[in-house]
Amino acid sequence: MKGFEKYQKSYFMPPEECYDWVKKDAINKAPVWCSVDLRDGNQALIEPMGLEQKVTFFKMLVKIGFKEIEVGFPAASETEYNFLRTLIERNLIPSDVTVQVLTQAREHIIRKTFEAVDGAPNAIVHVYNSTSVAQREQVFKKSKEEIKQIAIDGAVLLKELAEEVKGNIRFEYSPESFHGTEAEYAVDVCNAVLDIWKPEENAKAVINIPSTVENAMPHVFASQIEYVHKHLNYRNNVILSLHPHNDRGTGVATAELGVLAGADRLEGTLFGNGERTGNLDIVTTAMNLHSHGVNSGLDFTNMQEIADMYEELTDMKVPVRQPYAGELVFTAFSGSHQDAISKGMAYHDEGKSKYWTVPYLPIDPKDVGRTYDSDVIRINSQSGKGGVAYVLKQNFGIVLPDKMREEVGYLMKGVSDHEHAELSPDDMLQIFRKNYSMVKHKFDVTECHFEQKDGIIASVSIKEGDTVTVVKAKGNGRLNAVNNAIRKHFDTVYHLAEYEEHSLSRNSNAVAICYVGITIDNNDKPVWGVATDEDIITASIHALVNAVNKTMG
Repeated sequence: MKGFEKYQKSYFMPPEECYDWVKKDAINKAPVWCSVDLRDGNQALIEPMGLEQKVTFFKMLVKIGFKEIEVGFPAASETEYNFLRTLIERNLIPSDVTVQVLTQAREHIIRKTFEAVDGAPNAIVHVYNSTSVAQREQVFKKSKEEIKQIAIDGAVLLKELAEEVKGNIRFEYSPESFHGTEAEYAVDVCNAVLDIWKPEENAKAVINIPSTVENAMPHVFASQIEYVHKHLNYRNNVILSLHPHNDRGTGVATAELGVLAGADRLEGTLFGNGERTGNLDIVTTAMNLHSHGVNSGLDFTNMQEIADMYEELTDMKVPVRQPYAGELVFTAFSGSHQDAISKGMAYHDEGKSKYWTVPYLPIDPKDVGRTYDSDVIRINSQSGKGGVAYVLKQNFGIVLPDKMREEVGYLMKGVSDHEHAELSPDDMLQIFRKNYSMVKHKFDVTECHFEQKDGIIASVSIKEGDTVTVVKAKGNGRLNAVNNAIRKHFDTVYHLAEYEEHSLSRNSNAVAICYVGITIDNNDKPVWGVATDEDIITASIHALVNAVNKTMG
């Protein structure tokens, strides 16, 4: 591919080695989460949300558990301004939730922002200006000192105006385009801002580091963040925040390594919605923590409900392979995967492990409101005997005999392959019945009577068309006696090779299901028949009849 020659790395490593983050193997505590769906996510929509849509989205974010929510850029448009005023005037902001608003470091925009935020019980005013080499040279045409002065002037005005409005106001500063900024210069600008605000323990400031355009590998960002973490003034009174974008497709990795490097807080959106390739996907990041045994503080128990609401309000789609939330992320079609999952689920159900260790399932699907029977194993032409057996068991209580599993597996795969379609559980049940319990009958057994006399003597009524013949035969058990009667009547030779039965339910009206396999001549592959009835003997006789009729077909 041509064109690569015109690119070079456009990021800056810190001026000293910062690799302490490499020594950490896990995040043991959830960061502070800040949703920017209503600002950054909303401005990336083809059709931005209207006021009432944003109110509905805000309520959803609160329900999920976000304590900090960026609600907009109130100086940017009337809709943004009115949304914030609506939240305040309708008393929609819970006492433990902080709303955040964004503003450029420009006087008239800052003043308009404070006009909008007046009366919010708890608010963060987030001011930013770009500090990158490219922006300094190409856009602003200003020196480092001039760019730093823009940040200082903005910080001064924030502090002044905060005294004039009602509500608890905190401050946040971002050196935009951080990746393209010299790390030591970015820290210098941030410290100049902090020297204005002089944050205290009960009034901490937020320094937010955005990968505005992600152009460095995650480990580079981690080293940069560690440098910032080590060189910020007032560090104990500063919340170090990250705002990763996803231009390289590594937004989640960037965030996780950034937290290892010292960050306390993450800004992002549900499902990663944002400009270009998107923002940090908070759902994925939070669920990654969940999968490592860390309480994220966010509730995605009703993941499908959240995804549906998100799609309705934003007109965006959650991809079917989206981590944790996509329709197919817990679904196995591969035969080997299905077999491993089936065995792992059985191991888990038997209580053999304190922790979730089921192969191919990083978390228990039930944690996000998914079900085992319809979500985990689905059947198509790639599926195997283990997956087929699992679906029949989970959905209908049908526990296939081990020697029957391969045949049923190939049967289902063959139908799926021929029809070029996935098989639903109901499809599978109908195929199973058609092939094993609803077979075409040359004969039927309509009645049986037994007497105990040197074993069991059975009087078997065999119906062929309109003719019923009563045949007597002896056996060492009832099914064996009926079997001998059928062989005697048709003067045929086969062997009753396999028999299994179990209950389909556990109440007083339990239905029994029986599986009977017969072999013919020297063929050791059984021909199977299946039947159900409330009476176990009746079920076993009907299963035998189904199997024998298949040999006559």
